[in-house]
Amino acid sequence: MIQAQTQRQGDLGIERMCQLADVSRAGYYRQWQASQPAREETALRDEIQRLSLSHRFYGYRRITALLRQTGWAVNHKRVQRIRQSDNLLCVTGRTFRPATTDSRHRFGVYPNLARRMVPTAANQLWVADITYVRLGEAFVYLAVVLDGWSRRVVGWALADHLQASLALDALEMALATRSVVPGELVHHSDRGVQYACGDYVERLVAVGIQPSMSRVGCPWDNAMAESFMRTLKHEEVDGQAYRDLADARDRIEAFIEEVYNRQRLHSALAYRPPVMFELNESLSMGSPRAVTPSTDIATMCV
Repeated sequence: MIQAQTQRQGDLGIERMCQLADVSRAGYYRQWQASQPAREETALRDEIQRLSLSHRFYGYRRITALLRQTGWAVNHKRVQRIRQSDNLLCVTGRTFRPATTDSRHRFGVYPNLARRMVPTAANQLWVADITYVRLGEAFVYLAVVLDGWSRRVVGWALADHLQASLALDALEMALATRSVVPGELVHHSDRGVQYACGDYVERLVAVGIQPSMSRVGCPWDNAMAESFMRTLKHEEVDGQAYRDLADARDRIEAFIEEVYNRQRLHSALAYRPPVMFELNESLSMGSPRAVTPSTDIATMCV
């Protein structure tokens, strides 16, 4: 009763309210210490449930980051325990994946320039990849270009074919939305025919972009692009039933532009969305810095 009156007690102190209620101050504080943790646990559990339902593809680490951003002092182990006890598990995806890469072609391939790069500003490293998207009775294909510094999707295209024009359309979107300094940008992809063909390479060279390609049998070489594709499948594609190509294009555009680029928390970006990361870092840096060498994490692929 005393706790219920605390918010509107006016000039009455705890001691006076204890006298009116005929309880001791020591008894009041013992009861308060016993009940407060339970109330805090209930409030935290309610907030975790709310966040888990509104971000159904987030695991416990990203939920923990959201909680901390709203003022909760909580660690990931506690969040994991509460989610497990309430059966709040993130949605999992499918495993089947049609082939989208054909590296058996007559075109030349380029050395991997990206494996020793750590970009320190936008438009120093772009990574590109292609994946499938399942419709009701067919597949369509999505090509993307990401900035390797901020993980932001800067270009994408969706079509019902795997021709080189699919990858070119994604590249053209990236070129239209970003400022490229000739000689300062590396474009990394796998060895697929869409990226090795003359039309694509000629477009890169024409604007001063250096082509770079993964080594054979080493998926780590294009890990950033592969990571985005897993996120796309896990958080958007596998939870949808697209009516047709137009429906898939509208929903995937909304996911990329509104959710992934502007809302989704990225662990590699200190749990910030790419757009926020670019804004914060550009303000703090003042001017772009050069690419610096790093430890070659791809040496595990031999």
